[in-house]
Amino acid sequence: MSSAITPGRSSSRNSQRVLTVLGLLLAGSVAAFGLAWVTPSKELAGLDPRIASIMHKPYYPHAQWGLFQQNPATGEIVQTRSADQFFIPGSVAKLFSVSGTWHTLGSDHRFVTPVHAVGKRQGATLTGDLALVAQGDLTLGGRTRADGTVAFTAIDHTYADDVPGATLTPQNPLAGIDQLAQQVRDSGITRVDGDVIVDARLFRPDPELDPTPTPLIINDNVIDLLTTPGDGPGAPARLDWRPHVASYTVSSTVRTVAAGKPTDITVKPSADGTRIKLSGTIAADSDPVLRVSDIRDPNTFGRTALIEALKRAGVEVTAKPVGPNPAGRLPRSYGGAPEVARFTSPSYGEYARLILKVSHNLGANLGICLMAASTGSSRCADGFPVFAKFLDAAKVDRKTVQLADGRGGDPSDRTTPRAVAQILTYWQDTSDATRFREALPTLGVDGSLASSCRSCPARGLVSAKTGTVAGGDLVNDRLGVGAETIAGYLETVKGQYDVFFAGVNGASAPDIKGVLAIGNDMADIAAYLQEGPSGAS
Repeated sequence: MSSAITPGRSSSRNSQRVLTVLGLLLAGSVAAFGLAWVTPSKELAGLDPRIASIMHKPYYPHAQWGLFQQNPATGEIVQTRSADQFFIPGSVAKLFSVSGTWHTLGSDHRFVTPVHAVGKRQGATLTGDLALVAQGDLTLGGRTRADGTVAFTAIDHTYADDVPGATLTPQNPLAGIDQLAQQVRDSGITRVDGDVIVDARLFRPDPELDPTPTPLIINDNVIDLLTTPGDGPGAPARLDWRPHVASYTVSSTVRTVAAGKPTDITVKPSADGTRIKLSGTIAADSDPVLRVSDIRDPNTFGRTALIEALKRAGVEVTAKPVGPNPAGRLPRSYGGAPEVARFTSPSYGEYARLILKVSHNLGANLGICLMAASTGSSRCADGFPVFAKFLDAAKVDRKTVQLADGRGGDPSDRTTPRAVAQILTYWQDTSDATRFREALPTLGVDGSLASSCRSCPARGLVSAKTGTVAGGDLVNDRLGVGAETIAGYLETVKGQYDVFFAGVNGASAPDIKGVLAIGNDMADIAAYLQEGPSGAS
C-alpha cells in the first residue's frame, strides 16, 4: 500500500481520503493526476469473455486498459493490450525499485549497525561518547522472529490512520536497541562519562521522497497508539502505546460509547511530535483501534532510546536522556575508537519480502538512498543513476520506466506493461527467481492479496504486486480511480510461470465499495489469466 493523498481541511475531503485508502486492502494508494483516456471497447476482441465482461462494467466507460501476458521461456505473447503505452503504476512501481536495491546489495546482504566507544576507557568507565552508526537498517530488530525471518501482518501498522483493521506484529520494536545496550554492558562498560550520539551521516534525508527515509529507523519512525473499549458506555477507553521513550508523552480522553455507535478517534501531536493527545469515541463492541503518530526526529528519538536501554542493561550515562542528538561531537572517522556492540539485521531478501507483501512505502523509498550509499554518496537522488544502470543490465527499456521515487507515489511515475514484464522476466534467469517470486503477495493467501479469490481455482497460483491510485472527484461527487494495477507471475503449469500485467487507468466509482470492486476485478483478471490462455491477440 502507499498513501500520498493529501487530506484537505474540510471533513468531506478527509472522508474521501479515508474512503480511498480503504480501497487499499488489495493495493497501494498514491496521489495522481489525470491523463487523456481512450475507450477500450475496440480492443476487447479475442479476450476471455469473463475479462471482456469486466472491462465493460460501468466503472470503466472512459478508461484505458493495459494487458500483457508472456511465457518467458518461449517468448510467446499470450495477451497484449496497449503494451507500450504509459500507465500510472501505483505500487507496482515497487517491482522496479526493490529489484534495483536487491541487485545492488544482494539478497543476503545484512545491515550491521555498530556502536563505537569514542574517548578514553579506564576499567569499566568510558570518558567520552558512545556513537551508534546508523546503516539504513529498515527494522533494527523490531520485526525479527526467532527464526530470523521478518514478521508482517495483512494490514501494516504504517497504514493504521487510513485502513481499518491494521494490526501490530508482536515483536518488541526496541529489540535491536536493547541488544546493542546489552552488548555494551557485556564489553565491560558500566559507566559513560559523556553522551550517546546517533551518527546518521550515511545519507541525508530527502523530503522529495515521501515518506522520507532516515539512516536510523525505529518502529518505522512512528509511535503506535492502540485504543481498546472500556468497561462500558461512558467509561474511559484503554490506551496502550509503543515504543515507550522518555521524550514522548501520550494522553487520551477517548470515551467508550454504546455498541453500534460511531468509533471516531483523533490523534493530535505537538509541533515536534513528542506530546500526543487522543480524543474521540470508541464503540463498546469495537475491536481495538490502532493509530500512529510520526517520530519527527528519529536521531534524537534513537539517542534517548539507547540511553534508556543502557540504563536497563546496567550502564550509567551521565548525559541526560532527553535532549538533542549532539552530532557535532562525532569524530571524522572511528579509527582508534573500538567497536563495543553491533546489531546484524536479517537479509535484504527478508526486507524485500516485507516491502512487497505489505507495500511498505518507507522501505521502498529507502532503497533509493541505499543505492546512492553504495556509491559512497550521501545524496539519495544519486541512487537513480545506479537504478538506471541496473535497468540497462536487466534488459529493461528504461525509457519506458519513469520514476521519481521508490514506492510509486510521485505524480510523474509511469511505466508500460511491457516494461513490467521485462523486469519480471529478468528475475526468471537468476538464482533468486524463486525467492523473488515468493516475496510477492500470493492470491488468496497473504499480503495485499490475502482477501481476494480465496476459494477460486487460481488461489495460490498467482504471485503479484498490486497498486491503486485514487482520490476524490468533487465535481461528480464520486471517487476517481486513476489506476488499479496488478503484475507478477502466473503458474500456468506446475513449476512454469508466465509474467503478466493487468491495469486500468481512468476508472471511477460511486463509493468505497466500488473502489474495492475495482481491486477485486484486477484480482479476478489475474485469476482468469492463470486458468489458461485467453486467445491470440
